[in-house]
Amino acid sequence: MQIGAALAAPRTREDAIRKIKSLKAHGLTFAIDDSGTGYSSLAYFKRLPLDMLKIDRSFVLDLTTNPNDAVIARTIIALGSSLGLKVLAEGVETEAQRDFLLEDGCQACRGCLCARPLEAQALAGLLRKH
Repeated sequence: MQIGAALAAPRTREDAIRKIKSLKAHGLTFAIDDSGTGYSSLAYFKRLPLDMLKIDRSFVLDLTTNPNDAVIARTIIALGSSLGLKVLAEGVETEAQRDFLLEDGCQACRGCLCARPLEAQALAGLLRKH
């Protein structure tokens, strides 16, 4: 499951943490969505029972040509590794992006390079074939 900006409100944050812990006890895993953007505060990484960080596609798009995006992606990967979290990059469209991320320790990628978006029926058919 993804956790996003909804946790920004302090009164809902404590309730959300309790609910997340309860769901984790039943085997669900959680990821901070859009790491490095919006409300994904570093305080969440410390307090929430997370399993994964997700690198926002806005940092992936130009990471092979923009040094700032490369540093941000590497920093999120290092943070995830240091906290014992898996890291997933969103919006991976080229082999160069994928290679950069994997070489730096990102465990998973999602985007058009991996698979184009599919309608539910097409996805179900694909899954039946494999």
